[in-house]
Amino acid sequence: MILEARNIKVNYDSVRALRNVSISVDEGEIVTLIGANGAGKTSMLRAITGLHHPDAGEITFEGERIDRLPVETIAERGITMVPEGRHVFPLMTVRDNLLMGAFLRKDKREIQENFDKVLALFPRLKERIDQLAGTMSGGEQQMLVIGRGLMAKPKLLLLDEPSLGVAPLFVQEIARAIVKINREEKVSTILVEQNSRMALRISHRAYVMVTGRVALEGDSESLRSDERVQKAYLGGEVE
Repeated sequence: MILEARNIKVNYDSVRALRNVSISVDEGEIVTLIGANGAGKTSMLRAITGLHHPDAGEITFEGERIDRLPVETIAERGITMVPEGRHVFPLMTVRDNLLMGAFLRKDKREIQENFDKVLALFPRLKERIDQLAGTMSGGEQQMLVIGRGLMAKPKLLLLDEPSLGVAPLFVQEIARAIVKINREEKVSTILVEQNSRMALRISHRAYVMVTGRVALEGDSESLRSDERVQKAYLGGEVE
């Protein structure tokens, strides 16, 4: 097991965002968190990355406790988060945006290898390598921020709503890329998504979150056919 979070509580002033949430990720696994807005999905990612330390509970990564470590130390240990919102550096080229993802690394040869792999994964980025990031489409920017995250060479990749506001064609490309990253690079992944249909299709296991707690959990294929999940998150259509 690469990551385990046990009985996590997170409060924002008087609002409880997470209530005794426990999740785990095995080595080489894609785990998805699905649920409505305000369910606590992003709060869980923020707790893992140290952006908001839990008020109670423990988080271990590769067997060592990390929930009191600073953000930069957690990042150095191999946890990378791609936040919601396509935060590119708009006045920098695609090339320079990608290289910013490797700013903590010193291994120049491996950085170049990773750079080439990212361009192979997202050919559109290669086509636009010298284009300013701010002039790209939303889907292309989403590919860029995922690629930038991969340049950090993560052991655990956290993706927050990668399909949000992205055209369906790009959603399919991003979904395929997530699967390829997992299979070929063996990168463990936590995927937070409101596109529950896509998330359950490409993940191994899932947690369904409701108002700060885990309401359901299990393997993704079983949850796709669960009547409660069908009605609440998949439009009532049995897959």
